[in-house]
Amino acid sequence: MSASISPAKVSTGVAGLDEMLKGGFPQGHVVLVLGPPGAGKTSLGLQFLNEGLLHDERVLYLSLEEDITALEATARQFGWPFDDARKKNRLKMVMLDPQHANNAMKRIMGELPRELDEWKPRRIVVDSVSLLSVLADGDAARRETLFNLAAACRHCGATTIFIGEADPVHPEVSRDGLAEYVSDGVVLLGYDEDQDRHRVRLALRVVKMRRTPHLRSRQPYTIGARGMEVDAKAVDLTSS
Repeated sequence: MSASISPAKVSTGVAGLDEMLKGGFPQGHVVLVLGPPGAGKTSLGLQFLNEGLLHDERVLYLSLEEDITALEATARQFGWPFDDARKKNRLKMVMLDPQHANNAMKRIMGELPRELDEWKPRRIVVDSVSLLSVLADGDAARRETLFNLAAACRHCGATTIFIGEADPVHPEVSRDGLAEYVSDGVVLLGYDEDQDRHRVRLALRVVKMRRTPHLRSRQPYTIGARGMEVDAKAVDLTSS
């Protein structure tokens, strides 16, 4: 009986998160980063792409929410060289206007897979798949759109982050309830209150990550001048 082969790992750019994942995301995975507004989902996506740029990879940010100027300003705030990377054609930032749903869906379902195969990005961030689901008409169309997009990202060989909004009532699942099922992994960002409710902390948990061992505890993280930092050695917040 042959031994199973562990997949190659892709660094997330977040040291503590890489530690929780025993080295990073498995190469070629589609990972859902889920959380409420303000939890740092977009910052994590940009940090993930910056790590790729540091290794001279081609990377792609597909946005349905924030415009390119705002995303570049966020990257500049952290000192990440996105302006230079765009000039050198190592970074593409594509904005799809959700107000023109038909054009956005046509691009995603028809043109984008071919573009990915031609350009061959090593990392992709899609922000956000929650809004993408709104553009599709009905559950069947939502499911087809998400599956086709995930398949296109995998086919071109990229490791991908899908950013999704958490359900306000059930913050451990996505609003559409579908993104988890097309993803190979789920990283949950959220808020954690002290017992006296006087202080709110940010907490991260790796809910699932197929074909790789990982820590399942909830660990605190901060977002500072260098981006996101996870304290993987802190006390487990799961039962707090």
